[in-house]
Amino acid sequence: MGYATLHVVPASGKPNAPATLAEVSTLTEEVRRIAQDKAGRIQQITAQTKMLALNALIEAARAGEQGRGFSVVAQEVRAIGSEVETLARELETHLSTRVNDLQRAVDAMAGRAQDERLVDLALNAVELIDRNLYERTCDVRWWATDAAVTTCAAAPDAAAAAYATQRLGVILSAYTVYLDLWLCDLEGRVLATGRPDRYPDVRGRSVAGEPWFREAVRLSSGDDYVCADVRRETGLGNAQVATYAASVRESGRANGRPVGVLAIHFDWEPQARAIVEGVRVSPEDRGRTRVLLMDARRRVLAASDGQGVLSETLALDPAGRECGVVRDVGSGSVQAYHRTPGYETYLGQGWYGVILQRGA
Repeated sequence: MGYATLHVVPASGKPNAPATLAEVSTLTEEVRRIAQDKAGRIQQITAQTKMLALNALIEAARAGEQGRGFSVVAQEVRAIGSEVETLARELETHLSTRVNDLQRAVDAMAGRAQDERLVDLALNAVELIDRNLYERTCDVRWWATDAAVTTCAAAPDAAAAAYATQRLGVILSAYTVYLDLWLCDLEGRVLATGRPDRYPDVRGRSVAGEPWFREAVRLSSGDDYVCADVRRETGLGNAQVATYAASVRESGRANGRPVGVLAIHFDWEPQARAIVEGVRVSPEDRGRTRVLLMDARRRVLAASDGQGVLSETLALDPAGRECGVVRDVGSGSVQAYHRTPGYETYLGQGWYGVILQRGA
């Protein structure tokens, strides 16, 4: 992973097999080796030529006057051999320098391609959860206008509570990503739930102290919503939940008098795990790669290896940057991140997708 793909098209117009930057790097090293071998061979030949010229000079000297003309030729051959040897050395030096420049350029391109790929993966993870949670904000505002919900919140007698419970159960049967739906009065008492058989102790309990409830009762319109931090909910078997709440308004009108609060508890753990595990990391890199979702406080919300969820705080500090890559030259590890762009009316709460990759 981490290498961009180059599609090389020869003069014939028929594409060769795609070449990766890794293959270009290998070819560059091969060019270096060939250049060194050929330059070395030229130097060997010129050395032999110079040796032959020296032997010719010796023989010309022995021949005396008759060998004088041959001596001139031998001198010229010797000079040419020296010149070729110099050119061979210069060629080797220049080629080596250019090949080194090319290798550095290829390495830089490979590094940038890998960085961009990892940042894209981080963005992909957080975008997927954004789109998922946007739907949750739509759900809670829609269901808060349901007639059974508004009737029970306005006049919570036994019949209204039973009907609201039945209606919430029907909703849950169609939307399996939720653990439960809670209808609360303005004092924070749970009036009805969607799964009383599974969670029998929820109805009648007070949630007045919950941050999501305190925010929801202060909402100015039925079009607004509250999204709470991902946490464990004791009332739902200590499951990991993302809670969304909206105010229930009289007659379901957005500007109606508030009569209650509807809270929906998104079953966070399996949904988030499916997203981080589904990010497309190559098989050869998966064992050294963690795909994470991180909140604005750098707390791990989901992890592809299942470790540290809701308990680990990452050392990575984006310092408000939208995206980036942090490399450890010594270990070869890489940290890539991208902040949530949000989706539609869901702003994303400053979460990040994060890719942590150990050195190969």
